[in-house]
Amino acid sequence: MMNRKLISFAAGFIICVSVLQGQVMKSEKLFLKTGPETGQKPAETSGPAAPRIEIISPILDDSYEFETSEAEIPLFGTVSDDAGIDFAVLNAELVFLSDRGQFSQRLKLSPGENLLVMGAMDVDKNYTELRFTITYTPAGLSLADKVGRESNFYALIIGINHYSDPDLSSLENPINDAQRLYDVLTANYTFDPENIHFLKDADREEIIIALDILSGKVTPDDNLLIYYTGHGHYDEQANIGYWLPSNARRFTTADWIGNSQLVDFLKRIESKHTLLITDACFSGSIFKTKSSFSDVAPAVEKLYDLPSRKAMTSGTLTEVPDRSPFARYLMDRLEENRELYYPAEQLFSSMRIAVINNSDAIPQYGEIRNVGDEGGDFIFIRRQ
Repeated sequence: MMNRKLISFAAGFIICVSVLQGQVMKSEKLFLKTGPETGQKPAETSGPAAPRIEIISPILDDSYEFETSEAEIPLFGTVSDDAGIDFAVLNAELVFLSDRGQFSQRLKLSPGENLLVMGAMDVDKNYTELRFTITYTPAGLSLADKVGRESNFYALIIGINHYSDPDLSSLENPINDAQRLYDVLTANYTFDPENIHFLKDADREEIIIALDILSGKVTPDDNLLIYYTGHGHYDEQANIGYWLPSNARRFTTADWIGNSQLVDFLKRIESKHTLLITDACFSGSIFKTKSSFSDVAPAVEKLYDLPSRKAMTSGTLTEVPDRSPFARYLMDRLEENRELYYPAEQLFSSMRIAVINNSDAIPQYGEIRNVGDEGGDFIFIRRQ
């Protein structure tokens, strides 16, 4: 009996290959897709009476996915068909079926996503295929390894020294501060140069285009840092704060970028975490409520798991000096840090008092309301 079954399996496999290489491509009705549009193909069939494949264990979610911290897991299921099953395969290897159509396998997984494709053909040459994904994350895998597999760190860095309107004074230090941040992020942290937009003396259009690009590039697994240093303005009567790009004119807001527009972009950029750092006059107006800053932070992994939209600013509704203590201590703390994981709130805590003691500004840190913050935090991860 065993030899006959093996012969039957081999014959079936040859027939399957013949069908796939020949007849399949000639029939528009072959391989009718069913199931949700998830990027995976839950089932493909070649006829109304095609075999039925059911995965009993592990229990797959609606996207036909399963996550585990085990390197090897059992796979149980059934293959059935009214006419009878000719053969079944898993990732192109024959699968033994019991008299009742049951199968049992031990799956050895590689770290990350494992795509499994199970197919079955009945005696009438109808074929069904089921695709599902098992993601293996080793229990000892560090947060840095997990993030590195899943995420990118993007940054938009803007420094503006020179203004075309003679009524707006030029500044000396913003571009130098922006360059220093670029250097420390690329040298010490997991920001790759190709993922950083560095704009010097940018006009309004250049900034908007950069934000547009990020809104189309950044995914829900990614992290985004936006840093602006240059002139800012606060309209006290309208309660609106602005960035002033290099082409801004003093007596019209036509080329200014308002906080409300920034908030709209933050809604469009569907990152895991977004941190907005603004070193400009009246930068504290980005907050819709009082800062949520506190000295006690939850565990780093929990902070990373929860989405966040945070802002860190050099002041409240006051002017800040051209030679910025905020920028100085921000860069100093990022350069001095030796911890693998550095939450933005911890970074702010480490520099806050130093900024207050060396300027008239009171820096702020907190969530930007109504853009998706769920209590997490942006985590700077050092290169190893």
